[in-house]
Amino acid sequence: MSAAGVSSAEREAARAALAAAGGHVAGESPVDADIAIDLLVGGMGARNVRSLLETALPGIDVVVQPADRPRRKRLLVADMDSTIIGQECIDELADFAGRKAEIAAITEAAMRGELDFAAALEARVAALAGLEEEAIARTLAERVRLNPGARTLVSTMKAEGARCVLISGGFTVFTGPVAAMAGFDRQVANRLDLADGRLAGTVQRPIVDSGTKRATLLAECQGLGIGPEDALAIGDGANDIPMLEAAGLGIAYQAKPKAAAAADGHVRCGDLTAVLLAQGIPRSRWVSC
Repeated sequence: MSAAGVSSAEREAARAALAAAGGHVAGESPVDADIAIDLLVGGMGARNVRSLLETALPGIDVVVQPADRPRRKRLLVADMDSTIIGQECIDELADFAGRKAEIAAITEAAMRGELDFAAALEARVAALAGLEEEAIARTLAERVRLNPGARTLVSTMKAEGARCVLISGGFTVFTGPVAAMAGFDRQVANRLDLADGRLAGTVQRPIVDSGTKRATLLAECQGLGIGPEDALAIGDGANDIPMLEAAGLGIAYQAKPKAAAAADGHVRCGDLTAVLLAQGIPRSRWVSC
């Protein structure tokens, strides 16, 4: 699927690439005119199909999912930083302390799965001890912006009857406002300690990490009386992998390599509305805000 459309030449290229690898297209149907199509593929495993098509069609976002799995999901669990919003909040906060480059390097390594998440989080928070609390409000006002398609994704899924949960290894001082902006039903994140109008340099435990994200998805499923196959998870970093793997549909968004490899699809070209197309929801049903 692609915001620029899927041409007949690209569809033929997909068929040819699959055939050359021993697969075949048993059926084809449009999801929304030429912007997205479904291919029913046989003769190959899902991972091989996705890898093959992403290589053959570098300008197309590819999502591979079993034909017998529920298509439209009843639960959305989404990461925040670099997923629902385009920023890493702790990096932007660090800019007000003059330490953005240092903190951003740790964030990048943690999101790539090269560092222990909890230890990396505590080290970054400690480095910001003494920063005025006002920097949080300035970060929200001056830096934090929803990614394209975020409001439409959440509004449309809610209109289709889904529950939407924002979960982050970041902080509630950011997830609260972002959840309100995008329309999420619930937000889960870490709590920063503040003292005398400044960051104390500590974060409350237990820390929201990869295990928390997976556990939250499963608990939300239980609360709704659905199985994980009815859930959709979106994220970009290594700490999102357990929830991406637990969900019936795991989508990586502009993701780090390990997260992209763990997902059923990687949105590299389009915006977050690609996740609606992956569920077979055409633009005529989208709720724009």
